[in-house]
Amino acid sequence: MPVRIVIAAGGPAPASEQVRSQVVEAVKDDRLVPGERMPTVRALAVELGLAPNTIAKAYRELESDGVIETRGRSGTFVSTQGDASHRRLQEAAAEYAALARRLKVPTDDAVHAVEAALRIGT
Repeated sequence: MPVRIVIAAGGPAPASEQVRSQVVEAVKDDRLVPGERMPTVRALAVELGLAPNTIAKAYRELESDGVIETRGRSGTFVSTQGDASHRRLQEAAAEYAALARRLKVPTDDAVHAVEAALRIGT
């Protein structure tokens, strides 16, 4: 794994979250590409000086988010299913649209609700 992960000891985020977020960023900016093999949990734990359970937690979350995939004894790889964050956003949008239809909310109102929610975060 050519991507360098740096853990800020005593930082505001737990080490597992630091690992997870840095892998996500590396996938987003193509420093990690689909199909690329990830280091084993044990190897990355040794490299970063962390407990294997910390890395395992990060890997579970990354796999749950579709960023990486485990292929049994073959190892863990960057997902070949495309940009995981974009895929999750599309899934959430589809769920939101289905809810708006069930509630019979007009399309313009549903779009305005999303725009308002996005502005709140800025």
